[in-house]
Amino acid sequence: MEASLSEQRLNFLRQSIGKVITDSPSNFMNWLAPVLIKADHGILVCRYTIRKEMTNPYQILHGGVTAGIIDDLIGATVFTMGLNERYTTVNNYIDYFAPASEGDEVIAETSIVKRGRTILNLQCEISLPSKKRLIAKGYSNMLNIG
Repeated sequence: MEASLSEQRLNFLRQSIGKVITDSPSNFMNWLAPVLIKADHGILVCRYTIRKEMTNPYQILHGGVTAGIIDDLIGATVFTMGLNERYTTVNNYIDYFAPASEGDEVIAETSIVKRGRTILNLQCEISLPSKKRLIAKGYSNMLNIG
C-alpha cells in the first residue's frame, strides 16, 4: 500500500532530524537555521540557537524574529499534514513572556488547535529549556487558498 502524502512528507522531514535545516523552500527558515528534533502529523519541534543578528538593541531575542519563528514553523507544520491545498497566514497572535539572549538555545513546538474546512488554527510555543521558561506562545489562522 502506498504511503499517504502526509507520511511521505514526514519521512522526507525525518531524514533531517538532528541536523541543521539549510535546504528548506523557505529562505527565512534557512536563515533561522533550526535543528529539527521531531516531525509528526501536525507537530514540528525545532531547536534554534540565538545569534547576534537575531537580537534587538537590548541584546535579547527580537520580537520580530520570535514572530518569524512562530509563523515559519507553523507554515512548515501545515506541510506535515499532507494537504494538497495551499495555505497562507491570515493572522498571528503572540504573547511574549520572557527574554532569550545571544547563545541561548530555544525550542519551538507546534500543534494543531482546530482544523476547519477553510481555516486551520495552529499554535507554537517557544521555550528556553535551560531556565525551564516559556518565552512566547503564538496562534495562527491559516487560510486555504487552493
